[in-house]
Order: sequence, then C-alpha cells, then structure tokens
Amino acid sequence: MATEVKERYSDKDLEEFKKVIQEKIAKATEQLELYKSAYMNDSTNGTDDTSPTFKAFDEGSEVMSKEANSQLAIRQEKFIRDLKNALIRIENKTYGVCRVTGKLIKKERLMLVPHATLSIEAKNMQK
Repeated sequence: MATEVKERYSDKDLEEFKKVIQEKIAKATEQLELYKSAYMNDSTNGTDDTSPTFKAFDEGSEVMSKEANSQLAIRQEKFIRDLKNALIRIENKTYGVCRVTGKLIKKERLMLVPHATLSIEAKNMQK
C-alpha cells in the first residue's frame, strides 16, 4: 500500500520549479548537441599534410578529446533524463519530497539542483 504524501509544494511552487527545469533541459540539450558534434566531427580542416611530424601526437590528442567529449555527452544525457524525471514528479505532485525521509527538500536546494530526490539530511546519512 503506497503512503500518501502529506506535505508537498503548492501548485504555484511546482509551476515555478517546472519553468526552471524546462529552462535547464533546453540549455542542457543545446550543450549535449555541442558535445555530440565535437566527438562525431572527424574533420581535420585540411591540415593533414602540413605537419606530418606531429601527426602521431595529433591523433592521440584527437582520440583523447573524442573520449572526453563522449563522456561529457553521456553525463549530459543522464542529467537531461534526471530533469525529465523531475518533471514527471511535478505532474504527480511528488516533486520536492525526499525519497528517504519523506520530508520536503528545501526550496533553495531544489532551485540549485532541481533534479534532487534527497534532502541534505538524507544525503548526509549516506556518507
């Protein structure tokens, strides 16, 4: 039997959080596209034959750069997924409720980390 949330944010607060989250999703999606284009772009700008001495260094650097951008893209995709899950919690009116303590997560924390599902108290208990 599911326990009903007794304490929750008002519809007005939830609407405010929703706007913040939607803005973050838009920015994160733009950033994700940049990461993806950076690691998918194998253009060398036509400089292949201008510096053959440094070609080995360039290739190593290019591989590392692609790996770093790939990792950034993966993290960004997770961030977007977490934000979208937060939107679902807003629709369900369970947003901002700590999944461990059942208490409301402070508004200041949610404004900074809108996808948070743990209060500071619960986060500290994990350590």
